[in-house]
Amino acid sequence: MTQVARVAALEWAADGIRVNVLHPDAVFDTGLWSAEVLEARARHYGLTVAEYKRRNLLRTEITSARVGDLAAALCGEAFAATTGAQITVDGGNERVI
Repeated sequence: MTQVARVAALEWAADGIRVNVLHPDAVFDTGLWSAEVLEARARHYGLTVAEYKRRNLLRTEITSARVGDLAAALCGEAFAATTGAQITVDGGNERVI
């Protein structure tokens, strides 16, 4: 999907269309994560659910509202000169950094 977005950014830039990619991780307030699944995953890592939800470098919970806010910001003036970007919304992932 990232490569498709890169190609789209290249092809549509001349038309003023911006294409950027958000990479959210560990967004636990969605329908994919039931209380039972969260408890099982936290237990697997020896953490509480609250600790598991904040197991990133910034120790912050990533919510669907935060992802949505960034998506909306990408459509605004602050990112008017940005296309082809990949932006993580994960609180910092030590495996990636």
